[in-house]
Amino acid sequence: MGESPKRCVARTVTVKRNSDRFPSDFMFQLDDEEYAALRSQFATSNTGRGGRRYLPYAFTEHGAIMAATVLNSAKAIEMSVFVVRAFVQLREILATHQELAEKLDALERTVSTHDQAIAGLINAIRELTHTPPSRSRPIGFTADIHGDGQ
Repeated sequence: MGESPKRCVARTVTVKRNSDRFPSDFMFQLDDEEYAALRSQFATSNTGRGGRRYLPYAFTEHGAIMAATVLNSAKAIEMSVFVVRAFVQLREILATHQELAEKLDALERTVSTHDQAIAGLINAIRELTHTPPSRSRPIGFTADIHGDGQ
């Protein structure tokens, strides 16, 4: 089950009291659209029935670590370890995707140079297979009057 509303309020108050530890690149407030998407993911109750009055805050990686230093409950410590592990795993995934993107770029460059080489080969083959126009000789008997062979 979820936490009691009193604990959520206490945590929010603690973070607000330590606002100097949470600059804008550590924590930001969700807008209405983000909050609606978040609510739909967790199937929370309708608004207007004693729920949240203000839009919630979200922490960046550094903000989550800073929150762990401010909140000292056993649950906060457990969650801070979880968050750090999640961000480490996320970085590993991003690094893997970056390596894959670099390999794809290299492959694309190689294929591009191969395409140019293949196009050059095709043009050379076309030139070799293209029959030159034959010099037609007139029909019948012709005398070589000039002696030049034509």
